[in-house]
Amino acid sequence: MRVGMIAAATAAWLALAGMQAPPKTAAPLELYRLDCGSIAIKDLDTFSDTYLYPGQKKTLTASCYLIRSGDRLLLWDTGLKKSAEDDFGTMTLKQRIVPQLARIGVKPDAITHVGISHYHFDHIGQAADFPKATLLIGKKDYAVAKAYPPITKLLGPWTSGGGKVEEVEGDKDVFGDGRVTILSMPGHTEGHQALLVRLASGPVLLSGDQYHFTEQVANRGVPSFNTDRSQTLASMDRFDRVAKNLKAKVVIQHEPADIAKLPAFPQPAK
Repeated sequence: MRVGMIAAATAAWLALAGMQAPPKTAAPLELYRLDCGSIAIKDLDTFSDTYLYPGQKKTLTASCYLIRSGDRLLLWDTGLKKSAEDDFGTMTLKQRIVPQLARIGVKPDAITHVGISHYHFDHIGQAADFPKATLLIGKKDYAVAKAYPPITKLLGPWTSGGGKVEEVEGDKDVFGDGRVTILSMPGHTEGHQALLVRLASGPVLLSGDQYHFTEQVANRGVPSFNTDRSQTLASMDRFDRVAKNLKAKVVIQHEPADIAKLPAFPQPAK
């Protein structure tokens, strides 16, 4: 038993060492920011279960990202499906993802992975445009996706049984070299995830919906529609500690000021 425990610990250490020191022969890593829409929120107080933002409005981005490592391409979140308006806000989509990718010579079938931070409509709207990609989604989120028809439809290439799905539990080293890691951050949804991208210029931490805008970081504003308050606060703590310990550039995916930290498309961060 002791030998087995030592072997397991050694394997875990080697895996961690590999994550912290990517092979020198790895392909250059690039991170592109894409325009996947915007949402003019009618009542910002929806984003706090302690009434932090009464009477306030704010326009949020619905951003998504392409991470390229040689012929391996991860599309992280897929934005809005179309422009629309409801009680929540006014959603505007000016350009879909596919024509944006065409500007850098990437065809839909070239996308090897579609990573979903969580199942909300503004993060999965255009996922079906990439049916040949492997879907990376939190296991608990995928259970919800299969049970709720509007989400099931948006993720049709996979929920129909035709596409390849990897139901992620815990953290996930996407390319196996420690440079692109999905981080488990439950609370906003059951299987919510963030993404750590270790560029040559320094780490970038993409929030998913761990935070929606800058003010939430200081005041710990927990949206009223989150699935679990205690998990949200624990994930906020983990997210902040990862950012601090790695000195990562934090990009809150719905915060326009944070999106501007990355080069304007079609230029990548490297």
